[in-house]
Amino acid sequence: MSIRFDGKVAIVTGAGAGLGRAHALAFAARGAQVVVNDFGGARDGTGGSSEAALAVVEEIRAAGGIAIADGANVADYEQVQAMVRRAVAEFGRVDILVNNAGILRDKSFAKLEMSDIKAVLDVHLMGAINCSKAVWELMREQGYGRIVMTTSSSGMYGNFGQANYGAAKMAVIGLMNALTTEGRKSNIKVNTIAPVAATRMTADILPEEMLQRIQPERVTPAVLFLASDDAPSKTVIAAGGGAFAAATVVETAPVLLPDEDVTPEGVAARFADIADWRTARPYDESGHQVQAFLKLVCGQ
Repeated sequence: MSIRFDGKVAIVTGAGAGLGRAHALAFAARGAQVVVNDFGGARDGTGGSSEAALAVVEEIRAAGGIAIADGANVADYEQVQAMVRRAVAEFGRVDILVNNAGILRDKSFAKLEMSDIKAVLDVHLMGAINCSKAVWELMREQGYGRIVMTTSSSGMYGNFGQANYGAAKMAVIGLMNALTTEGRKSNIKVNTIAPVAATRMTADILPEEMLQRIQPERVTPAVLFLASDDAPSKTVIAAGGGAFAAATVVETAPVLLPDEDVTPEGVAARFADIADWRTARPYDESGHQVQAFLKLVCGQ
């Protein structure tokens, strides 16, 4: 099976460097027309320049591909809408969106300023919402769409000094879950990548020999798979250095306590049973989890 994107139009945010650049180049190499979006700011989100996006466009064109640059700030919905209108004017449609843009403002929670929290949430979470919202009706009308979110182990598992980043990165998984359900009847599939890669976001926390093993290009194959015609939906793939894993939220089987034990002490006494991960399972959607409780509690 060969995965191609001929005739497809892909928007990749934060595509001026690192993971986004690798994704954009790979989509173009497999036939997609690509909107290379990059605000061009520093790692903390300050500043702005179109040079990085233009350089990636030149790389794509030099290799025989088709691309345009766009400098929209994903945290600004009006700019994002203008980017999507421009993509449609240039290419006629939008089939794929990769929400990759991100910034870091790492500090312990005690030292985080509210402005640091808002800035990170605005780019990672609101950026993903803004871009997804801007293409949603187009994809519904087309009866086709592929959206790839970008999460992080910091969100799924926690990391010191990244309360703002981790909160945003876990939130995009919730966004994926909801959009998967809403997009199903319109053939819109929504997935998430959890990358481990050498980028400017990780350059100062890992030794050089490790960085050489986890280049962004070794994450990108999972992104292209998640954006393909035959992609799954509501899937999180962790990827780094050519290794890949699937992740999901699971929940143990509910344990019904006798009425007299529905107390804090009763929960404590049965906590080993409640937290028996051998019974864990994922749910397709929230209603199925609610049904599991109602079936046990109400017998229906």
